[in-house]
Amino acid sequence: MPKQYKLPYTLKAPSEETENMFLAEVPVLPGCRAWGETAEEALFNLEGVTADFIASCEHHGDPLPAAITAAGELVIAV
Repeated sequence: MPKQYKLPYTLKAPSEETENMFLAEVPVLPGCRAWGETAEEALFNLEGVTADFIASCEHHGDPLPAAITAAGELVIAV
């Protein structure tokens, strides 16, 4: 069974700062952010980016940030 992580995330509404797209990111994982035309698309894309980040850490033997087990709503299966 794959590991599951509950991660806090932020979701920003479209603006000039986000190139008029929704921006979702996982602050505890450096660089884990994704854009989408809708909030749902941004979160869907974020799931893939986050899963790839975690899989890469595990593959290379890099430690995951301690905050990764913090309470949140985004569940990623790896």
